[in-house]
Amino acid sequence: MDFSWSEEYTNYRNRIIEFAKSELADDTLIQRDHEGTFARDLWDKCGEFGILGLAAPARYGGTFEEVDIMRAAYALEGLGYGCPDTGLNLALNAHLWTVMMTITLFGDEVQKEKYLPKMASGEWIGAHALTEIGSGSDVYNMKTTAEKVDGGYILNGEKRLVTLAPIADVAVAFASTNPKLGKWGISAFIVDKTMQGFEPQTVQQKMGLRTAPIGRIKFTDCFVPDENRLGKEGAGFSVCNHSLEYDRCCILAGKLGAMQRQLEQTVEYAKSRQQFGQAIGQFQSVSNRIADMKLRLETSRLLLYKMTWLKKNNKPAMLEAAMLKLHLGEAYVASSLDAIRVHGGNGYLTEHEVERGLRDAVGGVIYAGTSDIQRNIIAKFLGL
Repeated sequence: MDFSWSEEYTNYRNRIIEFAKSELADDTLIQRDHEGTFARDLWDKCGEFGILGLAAPARYGGTFEEVDIMRAAYALEGLGYGCPDTGLNLALNAHLWTVMMTITLFGDEVQKEKYLPKMASGEWIGAHALTEIGSGSDVYNMKTTAEKVDGGYILNGEKRLVTLAPIADVAVAFASTNPKLGKWGISAFIVDKTMQGFEPQTVQQKMGLRTAPIGRIKFTDCFVPDENRLGKEGAGFSVCNHSLEYDRCCILAGKLGAMQRQLEQTVEYAKSRQQFGQAIGQFQSVSNRIADMKLRLETSRLLLYKMTWLKKNNKPAMLEAAMLKLHLGEAYVASSLDAIRVHGGNGYLTEHEVERGLRDAVGGVIYAGTSDIQRNIIAKFLGL
């Protein structure tokens, strides 16, 4: 079994790391995190570099001739390593995989030509409107409806916990076109902010990932023309499942890179910090924590690379996606807590930028399907 990467992939990943370190790792992050400010200038730089084109073919403004999920995940791992703004990484990936990739996979030619080029350049920002107040883990028990009328649909309802909602130009929104059919009556739509009745709400404050604006989108008698339905009527369940597989794969790639950076910083601190006449890394209680961080990183890496291989080869990956989401999400939280413990009091202080890792990591056990839901999915695949 060959665990190596091609020179082409490695060179592109290295370019991304260099770009992230030089252009995205600015000295305003602590302040932006405190204020919950989205860095549109950094977003635009990512668009100019080509990161926002990873989820579209070149003929629709994408970076490469075709979407290559393995190359994209490997590159985004590098982005997470080089860019300490985890909120920006979340925003980029949400835009790429739950919105752009969904249109790439299920959109018709007119939809692709209209939306993908401007999203690939970063001019338009996309949001994935799925979760509702009464349907979180039970996401397909949604109340948002899409009533068929002459020439289109009338959407009514409200979505919550939508990444980039307050600043989105476009949303892939899910609504029930036939409530009697349950999840098989859900359809997907491309809704843009020019449509009357599309009402993004204000930014909601949160524990971590503060530089990625999250909020609600309300649809009030919002008319969406037939040409903006994404896929067939009633296909929303399948559309959503496909997009979430890509989402879990690539959002977590950035977190893997962040875990690598976190480990390296913790090792350096343990080698330089002196207590009782020696470096604290010489104490077994400290070195054991760092060894655990390394183990979590490498097991997460194997799960991520396996899933990207499955997706690239058009193989089913729902089980692997659930295992990856569960393991890497939990591993990042555990390693972030270990990093704080190794850094001691300094790790608890904002100025040292260690505690932010834990705050940002906690979201990973909730968004894109909680850890408990991933365990349920895994159990079902095992016949339970």
